[in-house]
Amino acid sequence: MAALGHSLGSMTLKPISVACPQCSSTEVYYSCNPSCCYNHVCNKCYTTFELETARAGEVTEDFAVPPDPESGAPTAPCARCQEPRVFAIEAQESRYVCAACKALLTLEFTEIAPA
Repeated sequence: MAALGHSLGSMTLKPISVACPQCSSTEVYYSCNPSCCYNHVCNKCYTTFELETARAGEVTEDFAVPPDPESGAPTAPCARCQEPRVFAIEAQESRYVCAACKALLTLEFTEIAPA
């Protein structure tokens, strides 16, 4: 795990966007609700998978929290607080932040089940 207290300068957050781990389509939708699981489905090949996060540190500076994404948009739970308030950091490929607790995160695919 990276050291805590990362300073990433000025951050712009955006909703999570992922490509299907099977066919690379970006037509991916969240098909459940946070009280159940984080199951997603690819609209092209119908592969299902879940998204999880892993802690990579903590963000120390303030940032503007964007509006919550639409209900079918990809989402994942924060590895620290479990809140589904995870956003991508626009200028930091493969880096994410939890808007609830400021954890710096990476995103992982699990439970991949090709159709």
